Amino acid sequence: MSYLTQKTIKNNVNFSGIALHSGLNVNVCIKPADANFGVVFKRVDLKKNNEVYPNFLNVTNTTLNTTIENQFGAKVSTIEHLMGALFGLGIDNVLIEIDNEEVPILDGSAKMFIEKIIKAGIKVSDTAIKIIKINKEIQYSEGDRFISIKPSNLSLDIEFELKYQNPIIGNQKNKYKIYEDDLTDVYNSRTYCLFEDIELIKKNGLAKGGSLDNAIVVKGKEILNSEGLRNEKEFVNHKILDCIGDLYTTGYRIVASVKCSQGGHYLTNQLLKKVFAKKENFSIIEIKEKNLPHTLINKNLLKSIA
Repeated sequence: MSYLTQKTIKNNVNFSGIALHSGLNVNVCIKPADANFGVVFKRVDLKKNNEVYPNFLNVTNTTLNTTIENQFGAKVSTIEHLMGALFGLGIDNVLIEIDNEEVPILDGSAKMFIEKIIKAGIKVSDTAIKIIKINKEIQYSEGDRFISIKPSNLSLDIEFELKYQNPIIGNQKNKYKIYEDDLTDVYNSRTYCLFEDIELIKKNGLAKGGSLDNAIVVKGKEILNSEGLRNEKEFVNHKILDCIGDLYTTGYRIVASVKCSQGGHYLTNQLLKKVFAKKENFSIIEIKEKNLPHTLINKNLLKSIA
């Protein structure tokens, strides 16, 4: 079995659940697709102009989620956890049918997406994958928040840090080699918020479907979820999950080193726009197996969750 050729799923993957921000119940069916099809969302509740491509240039909102939109106004929001799961499992080609505007939040992590995709099986084609190779360092910053991407030989490294005044979250930093390390903690880590921010978030029409079943809520020195944290660095690990999903809006897996401080969907999207604004910043390479010792698919993830 070659991990350096394009992959899809063997069988349909179905799931339903509450959307975090709209509060509506949404149904999703992920279907196998041919080589070079890519990842495509299809709004089956719309009769026409209903395909939406998860490309960084199609991102129209980054407030507490990543939202993509086509030229006809069809949107799909909160795509980042599902995109992160597809990236980690090396899935290149799928059609994602969805009957509303927002991907269900499920438990607030990518855990259920990963489990269902692995259960459905992964189908390998004979078509070589393509990767994006970063050629020069690019940075984007706003105040003390920054993100950078620079060349790396064979890996995708993501280093992320948080800085909160809250004593529970505090200053957290973590780093992963995405194609080599065990990413179980990353994919199991849930979205989170501070208790004092909930009222404002809801006033802005967001988090209508939020609950302790799909988000960690921190109040002062207390975590309100009865089960506590799933891992010691769940807060920063969730940010790494978001970053992986947002990086996949490039359409390919990436060889690079990413470093981010106090960032999120907006900074990642702005960085990608800056990278791809100039051709000399990157190369797109078709991989031949004999040329690359890495797999560009995280086998540790497959083993640890399967």
